[in-house]
Amino acid sequence: MLARLRRIHPALILAALDLFGLAVASYLSVVELGGGVPVCGPVHGCETVARSEYSRIGGVPVAVFGVCLSLVLLVAALGWWRTGDRRLLATHYGFSLAGVTFELYFTFLQVFVIDAICIWCASYGISLVLRFLIALWVWLRRDRMTTQAAGW
Repeated sequence: MLARLRRIHPALILAALDLFGLAVASYLSVVELGGGVPVCGPVHGCETVARSEYSRIGGVPVAVFGVCLSLVLLVAALGWWRTGDRRLLATHYGFSLAGVTFELYFTFLQVFVIDAICIWCASYGISLVLRFLIALWVWLRRDRMTTQAAGW
């Protein structure tokens, strides 16, 4: 099983996480642009976060920026997978670092200012942190990895 996972190109793992993030951010964007609040189940934190003054930047829902970020990351991951161009890995790393930085700020706001946690936002944040950590790990090991290991 582990041997099979080692053959998977890391860009495909990043792309899968990018697709997950894109799905979450798209759901939140559609709901918020439609004037609604995301369904959060019994937790109810999503409503509080969505109605807060911090849910929009310049009148644009924060989730829309998440859609844009996830699209950029997805294109970079798939481009790196198809071409092997490490500049696309660096692009993924850099944009995911910027996203994680914003995510830390937004999580701080949820916990200490808004006093509510949106499970959708937290899910997106976790996927973003994973994307960043994977890109960082691959970037730091790029010179030690052979092109034959994992097919890249």
